[in-house]
Amino acid sequence: MLLKADKNKTRQKRHLRVRNRVAGTAERPRLNVFRSLAHIYAQVIDDEKGMTLAAASSLDKDFQGKGGNIAAAKAVGAAIAKKALAKGITEVVFDRGGYIYHGRVAALAEAAREGGLKF
Repeated sequence: MLLKADKNKTRQKRHLRVRNRVAGTAERPRLNVFRSLAHIYAQVIDDEKGMTLAAASSLDKDFQGKGGNIAAAKAVGAAIAKKALAKGITEVVFDRGGYIYHGRVAALAEAAREGGLKF
């Protein structure tokens, strides 16, 4: 009997393949994206120290609206850009987390670029 592949397991494999090459440094940290059905999350991470430098999500208190749509992804992208710029971070390495670069992931990335982050 053929079994259907688990989409999350295949995404995690893609993410591990990307993570073997992509790492955040103090000069150029990693902008990581995680999306669930109901929410979207973004973190700016320095992998050398193992620290999260800035984070934003659709669960933040100042967030308005639903968390699982493109409008929410744009708001989270703008919020992460604002928080990163406040900490003096202008350049990042984008880590799409194994997700296809379209929809909410692409909207978050474009909003972060419009907010002032370079990647």
